Amino acid sequence: MTARTRKPRALTLKDAFETEFARREMERRAREEAERRQQEQDLASAQALYEAVRADADFLKARALGADLRRYTVSLDHKAYRIAAYFEAGKASVTLSDKRTASPGSTAPRKQETVESVEDALGVMAQFLADETR
Repeated sequence: MTARTRKPRALTLKDAFETEFARREMERRAREEAERRQQEQDLASAQALYEAVRADADFLKARALGADLRRYTVSLDHKAYRIAAYFEAGKASVTLSDKRTASPGSTAPRKQETVESVEDALGVMAQFLADETR
């Protein structure tokens, strides 16, 4: 007796669709997971910067500064200016905004620098602060 071999089943549109749909779903899940991990890293960086900024309460008080953390943004507020660092995609955008020349609630950035680390963000915030207290 000879072994019977089955004839391979022909690929159908339904099979091709289900394969493509599953591939896209896996890619979507991978993108969402990567985005979630990046957001966690950005949030951890913002929290680390906030802890470094508020480590010396007397220093902040002596310069009439308030420190604030809002999700991915750490800000130093003075009655005349705001220095803020916003973390996104593994980088921080540090801005200096002048409150004296802007309408209330809308401080326009006067200086901006993008940095790669918490330490660099802290350094740029210190530079901007020194610029404002000369």
